[in-house]
Amino acid sequence: MLKKAYIPYQGYYSSPFVRWQGSLANENSIILGAKTSKRWLNFKKIDPNTFDYLILGITVGQPALFYGSPWAAAMIGAQNIPGVLLTQACSTSTTGIFQAAVGIETETYNNVYVLMTDRCSNGPHTIWPNPKGPGGQVISENWVMDHFGRDPWAGKAMINTAENVAKEAGIKREECDLLTLRRCLQYQDALANDRDFQKKYMFGVEIALSKKKSVLIEKDEGIMETTEEGLQKLKPVIPEGVHTFGSQTHPADGNCALIVTTKKKADELSADKKINIRVVSYGHARAKKGFMAMAVVPAAQMALEKAGLNINDIKVIKTHNPFAVNDIYMANMLNIDPNKFNNYGSSLIFGHPQAPTAGRLIIEGIEETVMLGGGYMLFTGCAAGDTGAAIIIKVT
Repeated sequence: MLKKAYIPYQGYYSSPFVRWQGSLANENSIILGAKTSKRWLNFKKIDPNTFDYLILGITVGQPALFYGSPWAAAMIGAQNIPGVLLTQACSTSTTGIFQAAVGIETETYNNVYVLMTDRCSNGPHTIWPNPKGPGGQVISENWVMDHFGRDPWAGKAMINTAENVAKEAGIKREECDLLTLRRCLQYQDALANDRDFQKKYMFGVEIALSKKKSVLIEKDEGIMETTEEGLQKLKPVIPEGVHTFGSQTHPADGNCALIVTTKKKADELSADKKINIRVVSYGHARAKKGFMAMAVVPAAQMALEKAGLNINDIKVIKTHNPFAVNDIYMANMLNIDPNKFNNYGSSLIFGHPQAPTAGRLIIEGIEETVMLGGGYMLFTGCAAGDTGAAIIIKVT
């Protein structure tokens, strides 16, 4: 259990998430994340030189990635601090926050800026020399599509791992459709009252159209209108499978950031000094080969055990749910109602830009917990390679 690492209330933001090949498709995600962070820090009147370390979470290669963290630090205005590049598929945010918290706990760092950014759009094509290939042909890989389409260890696409879990757990197509509809309605709650909930944390991204003209993107883009009838008409992605393109997520682009620091500094930077947000524990897991959606459960159980809690102690639950089966399986295993978690949104609906996905969900979970008067918030989610990570945060 961690005791010293805090997040200032509203010491975080998430950009809107934009469906891939949309408005953010041509932006270097490192530059966009850093520029958005610089604008946000200026808006919050936080001096970038407050930070002594920067953790950059990113999973899709961008030009100059080799210099990613110190480059991003310099771009936000913290030219003299070091940092590290962290990549763990969709667990990147969870692990990045935890690593920052461990640094605070051990007094290795004082104030950490955790920036997560990714662009699934226009993913890079990596090429390696192949001297033994016929005619010197190269070995090539589409960074995004090939990774979605094949786990080199399990040998199958990510959708196959979800279908494996559905088949073994006896989860039906109808359950996935109904849960997807419920998740859509929960997302609509975040749009009520002129997006009152989202405006608590969402910060727009500025895109230059020319030297003299720019556009500010302030809302999620690419959310699909969903109805029960529409879901029923969709064909399974895999013949006889339970998931359609409606009950799985879509790739997206975006960024988010959180400040992880000491109690004293969190109080100083907090938008409300009466609210304390502490990082409590972390869990990690690896499911059996080809069953990625299962990893959310042992990761959550580990985080609960480390915190000395059980699932009934948790007030707010958020998950990264790239497939509807993730939440149904977890609810069955933990004996909880799948309709009562992931309020105000989930990655199943607003998309999946990988590195910042969990970060946005954690931020939303914090805001919901504050609205409910405090308590424990659990986030858990799967990641590539049949892995998962979870984190528990306490709001008082």
